[in-house]
Amino acid sequence: MAMLRRPLPCLTAITLSLALSAPAAGQTLSLELPDQAASPSTFDDSPTFELPSLTQRDTQAVSGEETRLGRAWLRQFRAHAPLWQDPLAEHYLSSLVARLLPYSQVGGIDPVITLVASERLNAFAVPGGVIGVNAGLFAFAQGEGALASVLAHELGHLSQNHYARGQRRAEQTRLPAMAAMLAGMLLAAGGGGDAGIAAAMGSQAALFQDQLAYSRRFEREADRLGLQTLANAGYDPQAMVEMFRAMQQMAALQGGQPPEFLLTHPVSESRISDAQARVAQLPAGDNRRDDTEYQMVRARALLAIHDQEPRQALTRLQRDDAPPAARRYVTALIDAQEGRTDAALSTLEALAAQWPDLALLPATAAEVALDAGRVDDAIRRSRHQLRLMPGYAPAGLLLGEALLQRDPGEAYRVLRELAARQPENPQVFTLLAEAAGRSGHRAWGHLARAEQLQLTGRIDRGIEQLEVARDIAKIEGDPNTLARVEQRREAFVGYRETMEKFK
Repeated sequence: MAMLRRPLPCLTAITLSLALSAPAAGQTLSLELPDQAASPSTFDDSPTFELPSLTQRDTQAVSGEETRLGRAWLRQFRAHAPLWQDPLAEHYLSSLVARLLPYSQVGGIDPVITLVASERLNAFAVPGGVIGVNAGLFAFAQGEGALASVLAHELGHLSQNHYARGQRRAEQTRLPAMAAMLAGMLLAAGGGGDAGIAAAMGSQAALFQDQLAYSRRFEREADRLGLQTLANAGYDPQAMVEMFRAMQQMAALQGGQPPEFLLTHPVSESRISDAQARVAQLPAGDNRRDDTEYQMVRARALLAIHDQEPRQALTRLQRDDAPPAARRYVTALIDAQEGRTDAALSTLEALAAQWPDLALLPATAAEVALDAGRVDDAIRRSRHQLRLMPGYAPAGLLLGEALLQRDPGEAYRVLRELAARQPENPQVFTLLAEAAGRSGHRAWGHLARAEQLQLTGRIDRGIEQLEVARDIAKIEGDPNTLARVEQRREAFVGYRETMEKFK
């Protein structure tokens, strides 16, 4: 899979366009840093610091149209932005979001996680449950609590439906505004630069020129709800305050040329003070949580960022006083990259014996074996892990990829089962298309290719592949596949119509 060998570009356009989008349409860390001239919050300044209940009751359900728009936007985003394709890191992030979600007051979503190949500190949440994180956020956040604080804040925006609350005529303006915002983000991501930024800013100005105080208020609300989510999920809410201070220090260290998003939305002392005061009213949480798994995922992010000089990843972990296990883990990955496969596998096996509950470790060993060309060993390791941990998606993906070189028919079976559980994963369908083609399932090969194309924003080409699959299914007399093709074609046309909103 060679998932650690891709350099990560500095995506200034993506970061800045995300920073300029409206609350909850494409929330980012940059957006969440109000300017220093912001007036004090007028929301709930009582000394008890009780968190507001701004929804009708416990949760804010996401509408079906928001979900459709968010998923259509993700398809366009994948077509424009470089992705960090690391199933192990993606599974970890999905698990972390799942841990926070029950305490977030967000209801009715099935989150879709995307990782962005950028060293910039950034994250976003799009209505409909699309959550994205740059590799750079893993590099910046020195503990799981810090990363969780960012995600909790983003979920706070979604839970309060900040997009709809900005205007009295929200039902008439919310979705068109969201589409305009996201269209600007996509244009910038695709190299439109200033044009994309202008589109995002113009849409925001048209709809929210009289709502700046509300925007600041929304940020405070998201902070407060995020703090409560952290505490209820068992994290120390102080992690959010420490993350704010770290960003403030980052801006100071940048001197005269801090990152654009910090120039536009600097961390303010009043925001930090407000968060700190609220932390005092919440349970302390567990500030001794075991960060071993997080630090290993962070090691993968650092290796992806320092693709040309992998030992810088180890230096960074040492400088940040990461746990010894994480340093051993990154050393094993460096050994693997430099051809010392036996040493890498030996270290990973020792770590797995020490940390038997970390699925990341045996999956990494299978990944190392596969990248080294030890296909049978990769198959053996992946099968063994799936017997112990059924349903662990990264192991299933590794097994499917390895089986392609030994038994395409079995690879087809494994990957088709995985695709049923992960219908939003382009990597699965890429491998499934190859497995289907190699094993004689011609119609399904084109069907899987169509799914991969539509998931990455190429809807028209996906429909063309569906038509080929339909013709083959007719010739082969396969009514089940034919019915599936017709069903998916209807869905594809719906995606295309939704994506037109971004043009």
